[in-house]
Amino acid sequence: MSNLFTRIKNVVMADLHEALDQKENKNPIALLNQYLRESEQETEKVRKLVERQYKLKEEFTREYHQASQLAEKRKYQAEVASKAGETELQQFAAREHEQYIERADRLKASLEQVNAQLSELESKYEEMKHKLKDMQLRRLELMGRENVTRANQRMNQVLEPDAYSNKSYSRFKDIENYLDRLEHQVNSSYYKSTIDARIAELEKNMEETKSI
Repeated sequence: MSNLFTRIKNVVMADLHEALDQKENKNPIALLNQYLRESEQETEKVRKLVERQYKLKEEFTREYHQASQLAEKRKYQAEVASKAGETELQQFAAREHEQYIERADRLKASLEQVNAQLSELESKYEEMKHKLKDMQLRRLELMGRENVTRANQRMNQVLEPDAYSNKSYSRFKDIENYLDRLEHQVNSSYYKSTIDARIAELEKNMEETKSI
């Protein structure tokens, strides 16, 4: 049964690849535009995820500071109650202090995790933006070469009607070469991200370390 499913899958994938090849041969620029639109959509999705992660970071930061402040408040109240001989009140404030301390510790760990995830998302988002921009620029270059090739073919058809019929459509070769380079670029993993935010974070951490 598994072999049957494998054969069906192979047939479906072969048909899909054949359809894509036919579409590419018919209008490679249009197919390239479609790929770029899909890349733009994926990049936009990542941008929204980065924005959401920023909001989560703000919420965790707010909750962490609130829990820390309440922990300090209950600690002070427990000390006051202890000095006043209010045992029951002191015990209540002490329990509250412990609960807020635990909450603050948990929120601090969550905040550190959110910061790490945010850094990773920002890095991937910047990488995607650079790749997308590179592909858009290469598309413009390809469209320029394709336009020149088409114009030359039109002129050759008028000026050299006999020779024109024997010439191949070099634009398709240009497009195929470009798509090969584009595929290689998309599949290549290169790590390049903006360092401004990371350097600023490092400087901030260094300043905080000095002040401790």
